[in-house]
Amino acid sequence: MEKNIIDIRAKYAYDDGHIEKAVNIREDLLLNNPSFYLNKKDIYYLYCDTGHRSRIVANKLNSLGYKTLNIEGGYKNYLLEKNESSF
Repeated sequence: MEKNIIDIRAKYAYDDGHIEKAVNIREDLLLNNPSFYLNKKDIYYLYCDTGHRSRIVANKLNSLGYKTLNIEGGYKNYLLEKNESSF
């Protein structure tokens, strides 16, 4: 089963580096028209730089009936864990 990972940061941040297989959908686009990007049957994993904004976005989308989870610590934590596992 493939995971639906969404990077809600600006395109320049996504282009600078992102989690493998993540798609970039800015938070404003996602919140303004969630049904264009998401369906209510799938689970989505959201992240930003630190996990703060993605937690807020995930909570808002969950209140609308979508199944979203925040990636705690965001992209910065992902990089930290990735670097630690390479030792």
